Amino acid sequence: MNTPPAAVASDLERVAAELRSGERFLLTTHEGPDGDALGSLLALQEILTQTGKDSVMFLAAKEFPLPVEYRFLPLTDVFHEAPADVLDRTLVFLDCGNIDRMPVDFLQREGARILNIDHHHDNTMFGAVNLVDTGASCTAEIVWRLAKLLGAEITPTIAAALYVGLVTDTGKFMYENTDPDAHRMAAELIEAGVNVDETYRRLYERVPLEKARLVARAIENIQRFDENRIALTYISQADYEATGADELLTEGIIDHVRALEGTIVAGVVRDKTDGGRSARKVSLRSSDGAVDVSAIARGQGGGGHVRAAGFGTDLPFDQVVEYVRSEVAKQLG
Repeated sequence: MNTPPAAVASDLERVAAELRSGERFLLTTHEGPDGDALGSLLALQEILTQTGKDSVMFLAAKEFPLPVEYRFLPLTDVFHEAPADVLDRTLVFLDCGNIDRMPVDFLQREGARILNIDHHHDNTMFGAVNLVDTGASCTAEIVWRLAKLLGAEITPTIAAALYVGLVTDTGKFMYENTDPDAHRMAAELIEAGVNVDETYRRLYERVPLEKARLVARAIENIQRFDENRIALTYISQADYEATGADELLTEGIIDHVRALEGTIVAGVVRDKTDGGRSARKVSLRSSDGAVDVSAIARGQGGGGHVRAAGFGTDLPFDQVVEYVRSEVAKQLG
């Protein structure tokens, strides 16, 4: 295993010490959680429970049901409201670059003891202790390192959760964040009991017919701009109604847009159906890293990685298009 930079190693030790000395924790992640968020959440919950801690997980009720591909994860014990003793619990945020990505009042209260565990380069360092390793392939990799420091056994349940975080955030080991440590971690998790074939099929091969229809409409709606360097599609309420799909089935559609030859920046703009803070969600991908899409997302209150980011907005599709085109042009000069 590669040795993390000294500052990260120090932060790992600090967080491990906090987890050893504390007794009660509340774990959470960002709204609209992805595989890394959910896998890291579940894995750390299992690790803390194994080491004798009183730990609970929190996700707002609006996050359920989860997207189809993640429903096999054993997350039935998640709290949807604040536990009675929340003021006495250390809050642990996982895979959350900005505290505003979990817009829940009791989690943003003054005086809360927060441990911030993440790998996003634009993390706002909102914790009392910040463990932000931008060199990690995923937040699950950081949790894997913490498990070792805490002396936890990597059980099949922990291994399966961490593997979901790893495989989804590395794009099935195809993204540039797939380094030797990612493969070493995968090997160890497989040795600990991960069923690779079953996990892959649950994540990627249980596609409802409604999703296939939605993918077809999204592809049909693709528009290309600026010498085909930008490819964007829009999924509207009408598309959901026509296909019988809902917003939960939009996961992975952006990969079809990004795959178009010549595309530098890909985006999916979709109408939201959960009554959240914004009318639409915008997901962006940078094909080769020449454009930092996290900077584009931050301009609208969002964030993410250089090559994968997103934001919520009330802007109509045509104004989102103009904003993205303008920001890409600024970066490319």
